[in-house]
Amino acid sequence: MKKLVIGILAHVDAGKTTLSEGMLYLSGKIGKLGRVDNKDAYLDTNELERARGITIFSKQALLDIGDIQVTLLDTPGHVDFSAEMERTLQVLDYAILVVSGADGIQGHTKTLWRLLQMYQIPVFIFVNKMDQAGTDSNKLLAELKKELEDGCIDFGQAGTEDFYDQLAMCQENMLEAFLETGRISNALINEAVRRRKVFPCFFGAALKLEGVEQFMEGIGTYSIIPSYTEDFGAKIYKITRDEQGNRLTYLKVTGGRLKIRDVLSGSSWEEKVNQIRLYSGLKYEAVNEIEAGSICAVLGLTQTRPGEGLGIEEASDTPVLEPVLSYQIILPEGCDPRMMIPKLRQLEEEEPELHILWDETLQEIQAQIMGEVQIEILQSLIESRFGVAVTFDAGRIVYKETIANTVEGVGHFEPLRHYAEVHLLLEPNAPGSGLEFAVNCSEDILGKSWQRLVMTHLEERIHPGVLTGSAITDLKITLVSGRAHNKHTEGGDFREATYRAVRQGLKEADSVLLEPYYAFQLELPEKMVGRAMNDIEKMHGTCEITETNGDMSVLTGSAPIVTMRNYQREVIAYTKGLGRLFCSLKGYERCHNTEEVIETIGYDSERDLYNPTGSVFCSHGAGFLVSWDKVKEYMHLEGYIQKKSTLPGGNTHNQEEVVDKDFISLEEIDKIINSTFYANQGNKTVWKKRKTARESYYAPPSVSNNSQKETKEEYLLVDGYNVIYAWPELAEFAEDNMDAARIKLLEALSNYQGIRKCRIIVVFDAYRVSGHKEEIIDYHNIHMVYTREAQTADQYIEKFAHDNRSKYRITVATSDGLQQVIIRGAGSDLLSARELKDEIVRANERLMAAYEEIQQKGRSYLLDNLSPEMRKRMDDLLSENENK
Repeated sequence: MKKLVIGILAHVDAGKTTLSEGMLYLSGKIGKLGRVDNKDAYLDTNELERARGITIFSKQALLDIGDIQVTLLDTPGHVDFSAEMERTLQVLDYAILVVSGADGIQGHTKTLWRLLQMYQIPVFIFVNKMDQAGTDSNKLLAELKKELEDGCIDFGQAGTEDFYDQLAMCQENMLEAFLETGRISNALINEAVRRRKVFPCFFGAALKLEGVEQFMEGIGTYSIIPSYTEDFGAKIYKITRDEQGNRLTYLKVTGGRLKIRDVLSGSSWEEKVNQIRLYSGLKYEAVNEIEAGSICAVLGLTQTRPGEGLGIEEASDTPVLEPVLSYQIILPEGCDPRMMIPKLRQLEEEEPELHILWDETLQEIQAQIMGEVQIEILQSLIESRFGVAVTFDAGRIVYKETIANTVEGVGHFEPLRHYAEVHLLLEPNAPGSGLEFAVNCSEDILGKSWQRLVMTHLEERIHPGVLTGSAITDLKITLVSGRAHNKHTEGGDFREATYRAVRQGLKEADSVLLEPYYAFQLELPEKMVGRAMNDIEKMHGTCEITETNGDMSVLTGSAPIVTMRNYQREVIAYTKGLGRLFCSLKGYERCHNTEEVIETIGYDSERDLYNPTGSVFCSHGAGFLVSWDKVKEYMHLEGYIQKKSTLPGGNTHNQEEVVDKDFISLEEIDKIINSTFYANQGNKTVWKKRKTARESYYAPPSVSNNSQKETKEEYLLVDGYNVIYAWPELAEFAEDNMDAARIKLLEALSNYQGIRKCRIIVVFDAYRVSGHKEEIIDYHNIHMVYTREAQTADQYIEKFAHDNRSKYRITVATSDGLQQVIIRGAGSDLLSARELKDEIVRANERLMAAYEEIQQKGRSYLLDNLSPEMRKRMDDLLSENENK
């Protein structure tokens, strides 16, 4: 029988489980439609899921679509359970992405799309809730094309000329077929879907079964059944336990067949299959044999882990989504933590992203999780399974560390009758790349078996950084040299030397602290945008307005998780329930408050007894410790970087070029900064480098060639409303009287112009005023511009900067992140709203100081105006009179 494994994914509350119920009902698998709100959905089998109305654990159901047996895998939609969803992606042939027609593309939907793209899974899209008022299939299709892929095609109009016309634009061979015959065959369409060139879109309402049958027919028509080899292979994606406590290993057979009593083996284990179960909902069928393309649960395997490959299958990569919060698990009084840890390890097997850790120093159990909803689920699981009522502390952010330069780490371990030396090259890697390990070492220097042992030790553990003890990431670690002793070296020696080499290299490197960031989408009333943008700036985030629809606006951007964790509550409060915030994990970026975090954590790398930074050498029959900064004075092998620098034409990362500072231009400095990882990241963004007020307003020192710099008239362009909402005192005025806020700003800038003597143009949006023409008004000594209809202040400023960059020296004052990038690209200088305010304050202070100095010198005395000769004659005359 033809077999397909299809996963169903969605942002929470998009109607994913409802669509699953409809598909099961129409296929004849169930005789009655269940509902999430009635707590009787076929695939919500867990009591916690029924109580909360959300999917927490991935589950499967078997149904027939035509002559195809489909294994439907229902995955969690809540962001806190994203890791469970991602593990399921490893075994899918196709995916169904459910999008809410009422809400459109949401934050987590984009995260799911990126994951589907990364795993290269073909996708069918079902736009749900089309029965709700205000939904428009044409607008939604345009949004799908814009936000996801241009290959999103409405398959509800299949067979029409417009349908073929859209398909023809997706792939060249379909265009040729359309031009030749006026239609496109299903075979070509199916292949385009499989290769992710086309994404079939269907519209309907799952709760009313509208469009569901047509959607199922589309899956049967436009999917291709995978072919499998005769050699056995399987991919493990989940570990659970049944009601009797039996350990279940869920896997997909990707080649050959699997039978009861077969012996399976992993990297370090070999075990026998005792039972094979085919689950559908709560029920299962025990079978003796299963063929390729099927999903099953296997009993008898006790050492398997999610992501592991069996037979011809390779192990999967580390999941992209990972926990960013760490909590202490607080046990009830009298509960021994050492007795509890083995039980918690069972949960870690089932949820590997938990990372249950025992901190020996603090004597506490810690768990890394995705979010607060997961805490409540964990508490319920621990109490129901182990009868222990645990609590959690307030939680901490999971930080990470990387390096900004290339170094060579050396580890040496040589107590009496032991010997190993390891040299590792540590290089910064692309953000989000994780850890990469490689070998560039001749077997003449270090034998193959020892090299493999070093690589095993590198991969077997999480290596802590030296700033906060957080895990390192975004590094490439290459084994470049090493030495073993024919008589004294043992396996454990290379473990010690390898760990110490990593630590010694990290101590030498310029370490960078990273923190997790949210990518967010904030929907709120337009009049609240100023408040929201100000909040996000205070959170050290960046944002831009991506959509304005009636009275509602949409802000998208990113911000540190630590500052944005509880912002949803604030949004609900100040928008009176009208605002909605959607967050998804963006990744790790440079920490916005590194010094504060390091001081708070208080980690001392040189006092960490479990992760030493130094090495052990031997002299006169006794071992002695050498600190990390002296290791290279004692190492037995020549350094890799040092060796490269002695080669003809050698160029190493630690060589310093001697260059006359006077001949380095600002452009060269910018180029150097922008080409270095993390170097161009400011506190508020990862892609802009703002100049300070002093850098923007005063020319740099003249270079040594004494070239005459061309003098240009200075213009200061101010984004009026942006500055008003960025200055707290003006924002407060604006809430009651926008005219008063405008006058306050204009008065401040008018006074400033009198000091700076540059031309100032303040630009205000009037783009929403119907029929409005561009209006320029002189306000004392500055100019005020109201833009024309359909033209924003951003557009006016960008056009002025672009058109006049060769004639004037232009500085733009705005805190709009996107506009700053465009303006910087046009060659203009930048001031943030805050920097403009600071510069005005400093200018006023300079003026006042100059005035007070003049006042002190203002009095005039006769003696002050006499010539030196006349003053001497007067002094002599006075002296004679006094003597008389």
